[in-house]
Amino acid sequence: MERPYRVVVAKPGLDGHDRGAKVVARALRDAGFEVIYTGLHQTVEQIVETVVQEDADVVGVSLLSGAHLTLVPKLIAGLSERGRSDALLVVGGIIPDGDIPLLHEMGVAQVFTPGSSLTAICDWLEATLDARERAS
Repeated sequence: MERPYRVVVAKPGLDGHDRGAKVVARALRDAGFEVIYTGLHQTVEQIVETVVQEDADVVGVSLLSGAHLTLVPKLIAGLSERGRSDALLVVGGIIPDGDIPLLHEMGVAQVFTPGSSLTAICDWLEATLDARERAS
């Protein structure tokens, strides 16, 4: 890892199931990332504010409620408005296969669905961020 990257892990909306987000957050921490977990029931505005305040390199949102096509565009707009469209956006959770290309078109860097290995998530994130770091 080129440097310790800061990752905000967030649970937007009313979904109260955060076990997966916590497991991913712990795996990222154990892999050397600095992880900020926002907790449950965060608004898009709260998530954007956390990304700004923490100067995060990545925001990872966990969505199980089916609201990804509503919340992700709002998150992207909020990050852009606050000058943080450079933060890498990653989505995890219950995402129908047909929606994944739509999320990529919106600007989501990667989508991790149930069954994604923790090692694959950590490795992908490290490789992607290291490549960005070397390019800058």
